[in-house]
Amino acid sequence: MINKVILIGNLGRDPEVRRLESGAAVAKFSVATSESYKDKNDEWQKSTEWHDVVCWRNLAERAERDLKKGSLVYVEGKLTHRKWQDKEGNDRYTTEVLANTFRMMEKREASAFQGASGTPNQEKATTPATPAPAEGDDDLPF
Repeated sequence: MINKVILIGNLGRDPEVRRLESGAAVAKFSVATSESYKDKNDEWQKSTEWHDVVCWRNLAERAERDLKKGSLVYVEGKLTHRKWQDKEGNDRYTTEVLANTFRMMEKREASAFQGASGTPNQEKATTPATPAPAEGDDDLPF
């Protein structure tokens, strides 16, 4: 059986890192993936999906150090589901990607060279961050 998730997307916010009593670090962040398609009127549409990602221990510490809102990141892990209760005692369900690795990625401009001089372009393209969906702090188990 296989449970494997691979995402390439942008962070919606800086990772939120907590430390347990044992000292183990746990990080949570959201990753946006987007795709474009033509609708029935032959017009381009963009669809964005948000994915909650959790990582533990050394990987969480790396996320805290290296990842920032808007960063382009490759994440590999597995899909997990969990049930928890909010402050009012209501059952809540969460689907997350439990990361076992991630890599920082960098978008490059379409042309790596400027003009006819053949000198490399020193400017790096930036990827605009898409805001994360609003969530009430009361609903978060984290």
